[in-house]
Amino acid sequence: QVQLAESGGNSVQTGESLTLSCAVSRLPWRSYCLGWFRQRPGKEVEGVATVNSDGGTSYRESVKGRFTISKDDYRDSMHLQMDTLKSEDTATYYCAAGKFWGGSCPGSNGMDYWGRGTLVTVSS
Repeated sequence: QVQLAESGGNSVQTGESLTLSCAVSRLPWRSYCLGWFRQRPGKEVEGVATVNSDGGTSYRESVKGRFTISKDDYRDSMHLQMDTLKSEDTATYYCAAGKFWGGSCPGSNGMDYWGRGTLVTVSS
């Protein structure tokens, strides 16, 4: 059974940094995508960053240069380093897993497994 579990959510001030972690277990595919998604208050779920089994990464435009996604295959985990946080980054962050095919990772609708989420609050 695939299990994803986020940790690291917290309340921080604008401009500060935070690292989210996701423990990943028992992925059923050799080629896979891991991703961070978020749901801001009153908004739909949106993709933040993804990393595939080959190590390729992608980011939404608004977090490029501030967020860094990484995976640790040895420890079966994924991380999201978030720097220079802004109030608009306030959201519940979810890690998700899906199949990697066609050269790109799926969006939220294509991810098969999800964690329960961790809350990040950025205040000024």
